[in-house]
Amino acid sequence: MTRFVALLRGINVGGKNLIRMSDLKACFEANGFRRVRTYIQSGNVLFESAGGAGTLAPRIEGMLTSTFDYPASVVLRTRRQMRAIVDHAPRGFGAEPAKYRYDVLLLKEPLTAKSALASVPTREGVDRVHAGTGVLYFARLTAKASQSRLSRLVSMPIYREMTIRNWNTTTTLLEMLEEGPAD
Repeated sequence: MTRFVALLRGINVGGKNLIRMSDLKACFEANGFRRVRTYIQSGNVLFESAGGAGTLAPRIEGMLTSTFDYPASVVLRTRRQMRAIVDHAPRGFGAEPAKYRYDVLLLKEPLTAKSALASVPTREGVDRVHAGTGVLYFARLTAKASQSRLSRLVSMPIYREMTIRNWNTTTTLLEMLEEGPAD
């Protein structure tokens, strides 16, 4: 069994696609996933399953679409992948939370960090973005956050191929994944 986190896009945001975490957990359990846990309302589901992300992601999207009647989109990461995301963050990423807001843009396959990097808007002197494996690391100056171009990303077509989590959520999800048995 492998430990995964399913990062759901577009739920409980702006009053749309409202899903209670208890209902989400029940849906995963009813579909045979084991050791299911949720974390905060933005749609983070930790679970164990046999099989790979390539087959699990469409299966999960289908079950969520049919159960909750919305066009589900899911980015899956294993415990090992989340460990690599945290371990391979740019030097100092997350280290100055009073000065910067830190986000991780988790990319849905087949989107690569290299191609996403070319499409993600930034403002010089405000935003910094770095490519990782399957992610972009995005930092913006807190004092100039209103000038950041990150908010423009949500209106771009590429946004449908990613989901965003802040650094604290990303590291907390890793901690939660590591509480389970090694895979």
